[in-house]
Amino acid sequence: MAQSLSCHLPNSVPCKKCVVVGNGGVLKNKTLGEKIDSYDVIIRMNNGPVLGHEEEVGRRTTFRLFYPESVFSDPNHNDPNTTVILTAFKPLDLKWLWELLTGGKINTNGFWKKPALNLIYKPYQIRILDPFIIRTAAYELLHFPKVFPKNQKPKHPTTGIIAITLAFHICHEVHLAGFKYNFSDLKSPLHYFGNATMSLMNKNAYHNVTAEQLFLKDIIEKNFVIDLTQD
Repeated sequence: MAQSLSCHLPNSVPCKKCVVVGNGGVLKNKTLGEKIDSYDVIIRMNNGPVLGHEEEVGRRTTFRLFYPESVFSDPNHNDPNTTVILTAFKPLDLKWLWELLTGGKINTNGFWKKPALNLIYKPYQIRILDPFIIRTAAYELLHFPKVFPKNQKPKHPTTGIIAITLAFHICHEVHLAGFKYNFSDLKSPLHYFGNATMSLMNKNAYHNVTAEQLFLKDIIEKNFVIDLTQD
């Protein structure tokens, strides 16, 4: 997990520096776009737009993690140089992708909100994330129980934590941007785009936000990652 020393050894593979760009409101007015675009690999997630926010978050995207309820459907957001990676949380997610690729009929039942009904990406751009990455995020990094009590909704990692886990597996050095949330002000912006506020994250029943914030604090303090949006 720590930054690799092999980057500096003779005849070694060139060091791959990656930045994982979260969707946090902390990115507003930080003008990190140029810095973000300087990385070898830029990982984004869900519907965090580049269009119209280039100064804050940059222009380039290497990988974008998504799930059916979070993917862009507006073709303006298509980037032919991006590889998009389906993060499947349920069997229906794979069925959704299959139906879109084969022109089948999409059944929208069973999704927590309406999934995209069209795909703005070409088949060559699409990958499916190895479930090993999601399991590593849930059980090894966030220490979630394998079985939740019956009176609790099962929690799963946010796409952001899954993206960081992926980065640990494919990068020599990992930097973060946009993962800091202001829980002391529930009216503060949740994302660098749109009008959602922190109160929405506070109500989320699917994620353990406290566990994720502790994990992020730990990896930043141990210098496993560098946070570009730290004060």
